[in-house]
Amino acid sequence: MSKPMKSFKTKIFLDSGDPLETSKTKNLLGFLDGQTTNPTLFAKSPEVVKMVNQGKKFTAGEIYDFYKKIVKDISGQIPNGSVSIEVYADNKTTVEEIIRDCRNFSKWIPNAHIKLPITKEGLKAANLAVKEGIRVNMTLCFSQEQAAAVYNATKGAKKGQVYISPFIGRLDDIGENGLDLILNILKMYKQGDGHVEVLAASIRSLDHFLSCLEMECDIITAPYSVLEAWVKEGFSVNKPKEALAKLKKIIYNSAPLLKEKWNSTYFRHPLTDKGIERFCSDWKGLLS
Repeated sequence: MSKPMKSFKTKIFLDSGDPLETSKTKNLLGFLDGQTTNPTLFAKSPEVVKMVNQGKKFTAGEIYDFYKKIVKDISGQIPNGSVSIEVYADNKTTVEEIIRDCRNFSKWIPNAHIKLPITKEGLKAANLAVKEGIRVNMTLCFSQEQAAAVYNATKGAKKGQVYISPFIGRLDDIGENGLDLILNILKMYKQGDGHVEVLAASIRSLDHFLSCLEMECDIITAPYSVLEAWVKEGFSVNKPKEALAKLKKIIYNSAPLLKEKWNSTYFRHPLTDKGIERFCSDWKGLLS
């Protein structure tokens, strides 16, 4: 099967902590625009799984050295793409600690986007980071209000410097249509200056993937299995043939982008808190 010419606007990322999958995906697609990693994906990477199965665990210093090794391997394979590196941040992590790691991780590779949670401290860190020229990926987004907070916290950033990652599948899990959130954020951001790019995440199916392509989302990150299914569909860019299961519609809010006070409490979402707990648990599970 011939490889697609990149005639569509959407960038395609691989969601994986495995450098071997980076190589496989490049061979599968004929291109790869970037890769997203997080503590859960890192914990599932073959090298880490092998160590855990042997009864080994990391010290605090070793785990970052190992993460850096994996990230550098991925970066070397897609030097012109983006690689997202996630900062460890729970609900007790301070902005000083987050921005310290932002500065450190951004030096690992030249094409890093540092993943920060959409919390009060995460947004404060993003506000500081973009002023220093650091690229960020604001993750665990579950509401239009959170997307508005990210926009306002990162004003003045350059195009390509800020990504936001709404999680489709996790909204579907609670009966809400995660694709509506993507559509609503894209619509809201059209009112702005374009400095934040929407990176559709938690892609669970080919239907999710094709729907985001049809919306002309800025970026989609998907696991290898979904990208493989796309190839089998002949690199289709059309709407899904079958409708997704009926889910509660997420209604568009016409107001939030106008809000200037991004450092208030209105952006909180319980799924963000739950996601942070999961990532931190996976990370801590690797430590001795």
